[in-house]
Amino acid sequence: MEEAVVTEGRALKHVQVREYVRSLVAGAAPGSAAPSERVLVHMFGVARMTVRQAMDALVAEGLLERIPGRGTFVAQPRRVTSGPTSYTEEMTRRGLLPESQTLLARREQAGPGVARALNVTEGDAVIHWRRLRRADGVPMCVEDAYLNEVLIPGFLQAGMPTSLYDALGGRGLRPTWAEDSIAADVATDEEAALLEAGPAAAVLRHSRRALVGEKSVEVSRSVYRADRFTMWVQLGREG
Repeated sequence: MEEAVVTEGRALKHVQVREYVRSLVAGAAPGSAAPSERVLVHMFGVARMTVRQAMDALVAEGLLERIPGRGTFVAQPRRVTSGPTSYTEEMTRRGLLPESQTLLARREQAGPGVARALNVTEGDAVIHWRRLRRADGVPMCVEDAYLNEVLIPGFLQAGMPTSLYDALGGRGLRPTWAEDSIAADVATDEEAALLEAGPAAAVLRHSRRALVGEKSVEVSRSVYRADRFTMWVQLGREG
């Protein structure tokens, strides 16, 4: 019984130290010094091991960071990788005004590649939506999106939305993850004309298979002007 009380008391002290430090550095600028372990040991009357455990927990959370030879400081806020973003969201994030012009929107039969990516049978009905995407009035890319019609009944009849991902989100189908591939190429004559680029202009071909859980909801193929678009990718996972 006595051992259990001691263990509980140590756990309580650890929590007290941790939450005290958390409240002390909340809102502090990144790089601000955290209280030293020596000061905390004296303030709470606990062993250095207890203080170290509390500080380790805050470092693991990303609230604090240790710099060898200098001490412990308030960490830079962690960047959290979000799910797949739409063209509209990506251009807005870059400070550009996104615009779209529908070039084609119709019901088609799925070819072998689209059928495989959407996990449907070849020949099943899919929606093909082709758009010219602009940013600040300048052509940025041509995008062909293919959607499983069974998952989005009445999509064409409802009128084409400004943002596909917003429309999918309204049906509980906003993609939560995606498989992307990017390749360098030259534009076809039709692509160059739509993008207002020169003959055989350099382009980036971006293919995406977007999913909700294990359900494929969109397959897209986009052609970006390489002189106007840089692809940014965050790799790894913090914490």
